[in-house]
Amino acid sequence: MLPELLESMRVIALPTKTNFRGVTSREIALFKGANGWAEFSPFLEYSPAECVPWLQSMIAAATQAPPKMYREKIKVNGTIPELNDAAEIEEIVQSFPGVSTFKVKVGADLTADITRLKVIRRLVPESKLRVDVNGSWSVATAVENLTAIYDEVGPLEYVEQPCATIDELYKLKEMIKTPLLIAADEVIRKAYDPFAVNLQGAVDILVLKVAPLGGIERAHQIADHFQLPIVISSALESAVGISYGLKLAASFKDLTFDSGLGTGSLLSQDVANLPIIDGAITVADVEPQFEAFEVSPERQQWWKNRLLQTIEKSR
Repeated sequence: MLPELLESMRVIALPTKTNFRGVTSREIALFKGANGWAEFSPFLEYSPAECVPWLQSMIAAATQAPPKMYREKIKVNGTIPELNDAAEIEEIVQSFPGVSTFKVKVGADLTADITRLKVIRRLVPESKLRVDVNGSWSVATAVENLTAIYDEVGPLEYVEQPCATIDELYKLKEMIKTPLLIAADEVIRKAYDPFAVNLQGAVDILVLKVAPLGGIERAHQIADHFQLPIVISSALESAVGISYGLKLAASFKDLTFDSGLGTGSLLSQDVANLPIIDGAITVADVEPQFEAFEVSPERQQWWKNRLLQTIEKSR
């Protein structure tokens, strides 16, 4: 199976509209299996061990039939990078037509974060706002900043990974005086054994990203284990990876929160079109178009070496 997938590898680079967590060009390896195209796209700084779940997800997407799906369309949130220019923010907001929920990257500067949230609230007055801190705050900073955001902007739908560790999330829950739901991302997807993590009393919502968690089946196992409300999100994939995430979202009977699967709007160009219409994306297979996106032979070889290292680490 793997030799055939390796033979089909095509590596592409997709430009982003803005600097998104340090990324201005998203490199992605695509593979074709019996079930269609699949994606392997761990960020460049990830070690081979960190890449193993992404490999498992790619193999599953390429070779396994999708599970039962309960819906044809997935409501999505808009994702707003740490932009400070109001015109740029407005341009990104407008790239999510019909969307009423926005996940806003925050953490570096409280004043700028509050301004960013106010711009979105002005542009979409009835919007639900969620913030993503990527674990960068201490407990004391989280209490201070979330209280300030509540006072200036109003209640958030939830805050994603405000602090890095479970112990810090426990303490934050004890200390915060404003209404607060906490969503867990990194503490699960970066854990050596997610099933060994105790989230009770620290976390209210589980963020599931199909590629970093190893595919649809394993994401369901993690969701079944924790029995928490879920949010399906993405990792800045191409339309190929997003199509697999859409299938994950569609495979849950209960899906309370809008999904973070609209990140294709942050790319200047993509290999296929999965448009957001009235705030939702239709679940669909995609056939990628590679012209103008393929990388140099040197980068192709780099990705082949990386894949081989990941395969070795997975054994």
